[in-house]
Amino acid sequence: MTKYLFTSESVTEGHPDKVCDQISDAILDAFLTKDSKSRVAAETTVTTGMVLVSGEITSDCYVDIPSIVRSTIEEIGYVGERSGGFCAKTCAVLTSIDEQSPDIAHGVNSALEGRTSDSEANETENIGAGDQGIMFGFACDETPELMPLPISLAHRISRKLAEVRKNGTLKYLRPDGKSQVTVEYIDGVPSRIDTIVISTQHDPEINGETDNSKIQAIISRDMLKYVIEPVFANDAIKPDSTTKYLINPSGKFVVGGPQGDAGLTGRKIIVDTYGGYSRHGGGAFSGKDPTKVDRSAAYAARYVAKNIVAAGLAKKCELQLGYAIGVAHPVSVMVDTFGTGIINDEKIAEIVSKVFDLSPAGIINKFDLRNLPSKNGGCFYQKVASYGHMGRTDIRLPWEELDKVSQIKELASGAVCAK
Repeated sequence: MTKYLFTSESVTEGHPDKVCDQISDAILDAFLTKDSKSRVAAETTVTTGMVLVSGEITSDCYVDIPSIVRSTIEEIGYVGERSGGFCAKTCAVLTSIDEQSPDIAHGVNSALEGRTSDSEANETENIGAGDQGIMFGFACDETPELMPLPISLAHRISRKLAEVRKNGTLKYLRPDGKSQVTVEYIDGVPSRIDTIVISTQHDPEINGETDNSKIQAIISRDMLKYVIEPVFANDAIKPDSTTKYLINPSGKFVVGGPQGDAGLTGRKIIVDTYGGYSRHGGGAFSGKDPTKVDRSAAYAARYVAKNIVAAGLAKKCELQLGYAIGVAHPVSVMVDTFGTGIINDEKIAEIVSKVFDLSPAGIINKFDLRNLPSKNGGCFYQKVASYGHMGRTDIRLPWEELDKVSQIKELASGAVCAK
């Protein structure tokens, strides 16, 4: 019997890095809504009293970036007397935006498929990768949404933490917060919840109480009753008598958000994906339009891996994709089922090549990535900027669809027979 512990973390939308991700994606949403062919690489940093938006944007439309920044911050909850040193209405908003490099644009548009000029390239069908790089997608059968259990639970706790703050159940909560869940595995299968950590920003006074030890006792009690217990209410694996709870382990969390720590777009890439359970190519998602394969190909890799697991070809599947800037198809496709596949990984990779179009144009068209904001009321990418880009059950994501399962099964049955 092999026993080990695995831990994943999540953060709330008020975490300073997540504030930046949401601002960058809100800007992306705005540009794509007005001009679906906009090329956007928006980077945001926040600190006490200030937001800086920089990057490269090429578009035929105008977007009021400062207004988007302020409305996003207000929606998160940093407004009014309880916002500390970072308020949507009073913070400075600085912008430093250039156009996309013409060298990058040429490579993306021409796709390096023997074309000698942009006029020979078809913008829709032959778009090349916006950069070189590697992307990973992963799926496993630990949860109904085919995600690793630790990150799934951590996200659910963080979402619940934000929910009870916003709906007024726990009015003393402030926007910044983190969760962390440690799961015990036996022979590779989740068996119990070992540790739950919650760090949540709060008012300096709760119900007239100013003594910090009593305040923390109130928070600990409320986290169990209003956050942890509801999250696990319908789960087969629940906290037990030996589960450890660490609620605000630092003892006090009043100063938080951008006032307590500077934030930066793309600094929570493990939170955004699989909680460290799978490998990561290193590229962030937020603020990038779909021609950036850091984002679009990572979504496609998740889509492939999820359909493979759902088709019963493996209990776990990780897909790696490699791209070169301007080239219209992946330079490499690798499948790893960690010994759980019913056929060998090479055969599964062959099935992938037959079933999925993993060119940037194919991915963009399949998921309609350029038009998702306009089809969702001007707000799509901002919604996935918090609580994970993969395995979401609260938002309909095209890369979470299981529409290739029957085709995969059909091709796999032939491979099994041949074997």
